[in-house]
This record gives sequence, C-alpha cells and structure tokens, in this order.
Amino acid sequence: MRPFSIKTKLGVLVVISVLITTGLSIVAVHTKTELRFITVFSMIATLLITQFVAHSLTMPLDEMNAVARSISQGDYTRRVRENRRDELGDLAQTINVMADELEAQDNQRKELVANVSHELRTPIAGLRAVLENIVDGVTQADPETMRTALKQTERLGRLVETLLDLSRLDNGVVPLKLRRFEVWPYLSGVLKEANMVASARAGMATGSGSHTRTDVHLHLDVSPPELTAHADPERIHQVVANLIDNAVKHSPPHGRVTVRARRGAQPESLELEVLDEGPGIPRSEWHRVFERFNRGAVTRPHGPGSDGGTGLGLAIARWAVDLHGGRIGVAESERGCRIIVTLPGLTSVPS
Repeated sequence: MRPFSIKTKLGVLVVISVLITTGLSIVAVHTKTELRFITVFSMIATLLITQFVAHSLTMPLDEMNAVARSISQGDYTRRVRENRRDELGDLAQTINVMADELEAQDNQRKELVANVSHELRTPIAGLRAVLENIVDGVTQADPETMRTALKQTERLGRLVETLLDLSRLDNGVVPLKLRRFEVWPYLSGVLKEANMVASARAGMATGSGSHTRTDVHLHLDVSPPELTAHADPERIHQVVANLIDNAVKHSPPHGRVTVRARRGAQPESLELEVLDEGPGIPRSEWHRVFERFNRGAVTRPHGPGSDGGTGLGLAIARWAVDLHGGRIGVAESERGCRIIVTLPGLTSVPS
C-alpha cells in the first residue's frame, strides 16, 4: 500500500474527525460546556478538514478532465502535472503516456503522407518530362522513349508498394526481397537515373525538395569490379538515391559526389560510402542527421537549383538500412560530408 494513497488519506481524515470530537467532548466535560456547542464546533472542524481533503482530490481530476477533453479534440500537446504520490498521480502518468503515444501515432501518420509525397515526386517528374517532350514534339514516341516512360511507371508502382510498407513497420512485417546482384551495373544504373531525373527537372519548379542541379559530377568507384552483394535492390536504391540527392544539394558549384563500394567483412556483405565536397556536418549534429524533418545546420544549400529539402531523405535511408540489419552513419572526412553504409550480406536479417 502506498504511504500517501487516497485510502490512507481518507482513513486519516476519519481518525482526525474522531479525535477532534473526542477532544472537544473531554473539554466539555471539564468545562461544563453544553453539548450542543461541542457538536457545532465538531461539525465545523470536520467540514473544514473534509473540504480541504476534497479540494486536494478534485483539483487534479478537473485538470485531467481538461487534458482529456483537449486530447479528444486532437490537441496532443497538453499534459497533466505529475506531482502526486497516490492513485491520482498514477492516473496522471497514465494519461500522459497515452497522450505521448497518440501524439507519436499522429506524427507517424503525417510523416507517412510526407514520405509518400517525397518519394513519388522523382518518378512522376521523370515520367512527366518524357510525356511533355512527346506532346511538344521534342522527341518521338519511339520504342526507346516509351521504354524510358515504362521504366519510370514501373518504378512508381514499386515505390507505392514500398512506401505503403511503412505502415507495417511498427508491427515488424515489412518484407525484404533479398537477392544476389552485381554492384557495378546496379549502382551505375542508380547514378544514371539520378542524372536523368536532374536533367529532366532542370527548369521545372517542383518544390519537392529534390535537386535540379546538373553541374555536379557523379563518380562511381567499385572495387573489385566484379563485386557482388546480397540485399534488397529496391530498398538499396532508396538508400543510394537519397544519399546522392542530399550530397548533390550541398555540393559547391561544379562539385563532385563519389559513390564508393567495397566488399564487407561477411560473405556477400557490402560497404557503401557517399562523399561530397560541401561544408560538411558539424560533429555536434551527427546524432541528429537521420532524424525525420531534420535539415541540418546548413541554412542554405550550395549552388543553383538546390533547396532545403523536406528533411526526409536521410531518414528514409536509415529506415531501409535498418530493415537489412545494417548500419548507417556519418564518418570523419577531410572535406565535405562522408556517410558510410554497411550491409550484412548473407547474415541473418531482422524479420
């Protein structure tokens, strides 16, 4: 039993009331005071003490009621003061935990919508550029052009399926389609698509947070050239594409972004590095880099065609790496920013 529980307080109230009545009765006997005066004094004293105890119990209940009403109206920012050591204090803590969970779920819902918007803009912009060129007569609807449009449409469908998996992330049922693939042609395709989308976006004010720069050179370094890896290619595409997008945004004019791939310690494991020549990330910000909606300490990206982004790209990259049971983080670099991704390969992957 708690030493300050409501039951204890009510018991103390009864004991004090009895003691007051007994004490006044004893005083009445010794002073020969009439019983009716003793009864009146006893009732007044008991009522005052009861009022004090009742106020201490109803005041936190009124506050909890107001907080619960705010939560029911969608305001998850209010909290109940936890300054009691009784059952009402436990109830206040429970209400605050409930409010925290509801606020987190509401934020996840909003972030899911933002994630979908962020990820779908790339293939939509590429497909739109291809179709506009055909309509304007810039290009012909030849098989090669239509294959490009089909590729963007297929990627759009895969992204829809991938992003919907975010809703199942908390339940641990996000699927991974692991397979063995050659790293050089795979990453070469990712870089080629990044260049193609940037060129298609040039001159288009999308406001998507994705770069439209064509002055930054993308360089691929894979060693050995026959390097292979075992992972989910679609998820890794998200990782590399978002890391490249972030690096290009913060590169100086005519800068260079390097994507480097090496063999990891385990069979079919992979170590990826993405390096840029921008201002870099202060060490004090390293732990916040992969938080959602965090845009870092750089107030304005470098070069034309860049914007602040939505702060979701690196969070999505970390999510995809975590699904593989891998690691992602910022590393020391003489210049710019250096992000390292380690994938476990054929070792067990969390389900």
